[in-house]
Amino acid sequence: MNATVETGRRTLRLEGEAILAAAGRLDDRFGEAVTLLAGGGRVVVSGIGKSGVIAQKIAATLTSTGTAASYLHPIESLHGDLGLVDASTVAIVLSKSGETEELFGLLAALARMQIPVIAITGDPGSTLGRAARVALDAAVSEEACPHDLAPTTSTTVALALGDALAVALLERKGFRREDFATLHPGGRLGRRLLLRVRDVMVPADHSLPSSATMQQVVVGLAHGRGLVPLVDDGVLVGVITTGDLTRLIEKTADYLQLSAASVMTTTPRRAQQDDLAAAALGVLERHGIVALPVLDASARVVGVVHLHDLLRAGAA
Repeated sequence: MNATVETGRRTLRLEGEAILAAAGRLDDRFGEAVTLLAGGGRVVVSGIGKSGVIAQKIAATLTSTGTAASYLHPIESLHGDLGLVDASTVAIVLSKSGETEELFGLLAALARMQIPVIAITGDPGSTLGRAARVALDAAVSEEACPHDLAPTTSTTVALALGDALAVALLERKGFRREDFATLHPGGRLGRRLLLRVRDVMVPADHSLPSSATMQQVVVGLAHGRGLVPLVDDGVLVGVITTGDLTRLIEKTADYLQLSAASVMTTTPRRAQQDDLAAAALGVLERHGIVALPVLDASARVVGVVHLHDLLRAGAA
């Protein structure tokens, strides 16, 4: 086997096994950490070197999932950046050894301000671990670096623990998909999560009663872009699509004289106007159809949503 590929596999295997080992060690201290974060205000996340890079990512993940968080550089914190910290702040501090001297001044300052600290460290019995209100065990048996020097496995485990905290915290807070979209309005995912069927549908101007003739339905299909809702007293009773018409023409020569009621699908797929547009798109794609009638809470037809409109609007 190619030695380079084997090195890649070894690295991924070591890091994956280290994350699973950390998951196995997770205990009530993790729940205590989430409770601290949920009960606090702003979160500051700190670390130096590679741990500092991971701290920045954890802060970004917390912020994007509904918890205001900032990266606090341990040195700059002693030169004014402690202004980020107030009485409601909770700190997360990262260090593999737990003995990183650059952190000690910050830890002392946080202790004076009575700020609870959550440590993510490879040694819960270290100076950092002992100073923390809660110490999460991020120990690894070896780094993926062949010299066991460059932080690789250890930073991956620290990052995974940070993600675990963020996910558990968003669940504790009841953070919803819609909340995520609000915080990510400029991205593709944000558009998908904010876009509703009502934003994309067209009016059901070509609805017909079930007593209509197929000749009327053909006209409606030409103008309705592939689907005619059949409505009695405002309530949907069926639909006819261009596919239904094609199959009918293949079987019946005098189809124009038939009633819509004799041809319609009486249990059609449908969408609610407040459904996510992405959900409506999924229904269309799974069932191989091009349009859905859109109903309000009273089962009255308020529009039609089309595949091409959903794709053009960015529901995919």
